[in-house]
Amino acid sequence: MIWLDGRLSEGIAANDRGLAYGDGLFETIRVSDGQPRLFERHLQRLAEGCRRLQIPCDMAGLRYEVQVFASTLGEGVCKLILTRGSGLRGYAPPQPCQPRRLLIGSAVPLYSADRARTGICLFPCITRLAEQPLLAGLKHLNRLEQVLARAEWQDSVHAEGLMRDTSGRIVEAVFSNIFLVRSGRLFTPELARCGVAGVMRAEIIERAREAKIPVDIRDISFSELLQADEVFLCNSQYGVWPVKAMQEHTWPVGPLTFELQGLLSDLMGIT
Repeated sequence: MIWLDGRLSEGIAANDRGLAYGDGLFETIRVSDGQPRLFERHLQRLAEGCRRLQIPCDMAGLRYEVQVFASTLGEGVCKLILTRGSGLRGYAPPQPCQPRRLLIGSAVPLYSADRARTGICLFPCITRLAEQPLLAGLKHLNRLEQVLARAEWQDSVHAEGLMRDTSGRIVEAVFSNIFLVRSGRLFTPELARCGVAGVMRAEIIERAREAKIPVDIRDISFSELLQADEVFLCNSQYGVWPVKAMQEHTWPVGPLTFELQGLLSDLMGIT
């Protein structure tokens, strides 16, 4: 199911700036019982992206359109793409621009339940994330770093790949955010230079603090990752995956990771 600017469609204009330059933003929204999950967080991140990229957007109209789309989809994933619209050749943004909205519906991804129970193996990617504070945190359309990183492994052993910045700091996984546990505290990387500020990451931070679990958001070195008591990944589609191994290094699937899975059970449809 594909809607373009609120109508059924099969494609997008060849001169769209999202296609030509990655000039736009996207959100991947889980839909359950016709309702978009974590919708407010998705809209907040999108609004921040529009502010920074200076793309005008009727957020109230977009909210309604996504809600109608989600109701029609029922169960699945809604990918919302917002581009600056069509333009002439060249980097200069058109003035004024006519933003374009693309909604793509797909089935719920099928992930093995064992990944949440017994943990996943993490692949240490060679591809590094470039530092660009102007884009840090946003889910913009330029995803070539993730494409290159994901191409580094083709086996079924590894479910995700670790990504660092050019200075070697831990940033995230290819399509997930990362948390460490040390002495009962949660740690997650600061994303002021690069990386995507995931909506599930934000939800975990808020719910952990409500449960009186201390959370630190700061730079994390590779050696700190190896010294962690527990490591887990999060994403709005699958929730929380414990990390049990990366190459020869292993971590236990620990109690705090399981506790956080429990705190998120309402979002993931677990009873």
